[in-house]
Amino acid sequence: MEKETTYDVIVIGGSYAGLSAAMSLGRASMRTLIIDAGQPCNRQTPYSHNFITHDGTPPAEISQLARKQVLKYDSVTFQEDIAVSGRQIEAGFEITTEKGGIYRASKLVIATGMKDIMPEIKGFKDCWGISVIHCPYCHGYEYKGSKTGLFMNGEKAIEHALFINHWAGELTLFTNGTTDLPEAGIQKLKENNIAIVDTKITELLHHDGKLQHLQLADGQTVELEALYAALPMEQQSTIPEMLNCNFSESGHIAVNDFKQTSVAGVFAAGDNSSPMRSVANAVAAGNFAGAFISKEIIAERYSK
Repeated sequence: MEKETTYDVIVIGGSYAGLSAAMSLGRASMRTLIIDAGQPCNRQTPYSHNFITHDGTPPAEISQLARKQVLKYDSVTFQEDIAVSGRQIEAGFEITTEKGGIYRASKLVIATGMKDIMPEIKGFKDCWGISVIHCPYCHGYEYKGSKTGLFMNGEKAIEHALFINHWAGELTLFTNGTTDLPEAGIQKLKENNIAIVDTKITELLHHDGKLQHLQLADGQTVELEALYAALPMEQQSTIPEMLNCNFSESGHIAVNDFKQTSVAGVFAAGDNSSPMRSVANAVAAGNFAGAFISKEIIAERYSK
């Protein structure tokens, strides 16, 4: 039997936002293809938090259960692959994958997330999502009252430090080189007993991703249990750019309240189109995108 290559909707990215969109589409009996390679950005994170009914559940377990539930809908198909290119065609869109698959649909959901750009510091990547963390609402409770660091520089570091200090037992701001902080901000940190270290970090000493010490370039070590890091990010996929989607100043795909991009028929959901980086937000965005797409498709069929 020849494999189907034409669908109502192609969902690029099968993590929380993508699976949530696919569930809405499946329940609307839309022929839906999910393309995903199983490499979510939180794959190292041991437990997901701040997501009601799943607080403390490993992220992979949430994804596995979600996929099982989504694929119960007979109109939804899953393809383990990576979408590498996309283009507009007369009937909608054509997506080509790494394995050579070519698929077409009238609508797209891009749920590919963002890629974190890691600093070239030994051990940093190994600790990411475990003890090097980005969100106090996702991880802060587990490290409350502990020796905590913030890896950041510039004016925004002051605001972040004062915010993170709510959870930290003892907070140190690591600027990793020349300090670029406003004088008033430095004084504010001192008033709140937040130390500033401008020496470069050469290594994160850890055990299975659990931070123990920071090794500094001057030979000193600093005991630390958690390090918050506001890292630069870029789009995980180049397909939104190929399709000429608009982007915000922060590099996220620009969407409206219905998760529509600037390109008709293309929707985006999850981390790639929102600075609110959380499982709960991704699920909500995907649910909304899937529902609106099915509504749009049904309306188009009746208008013919």
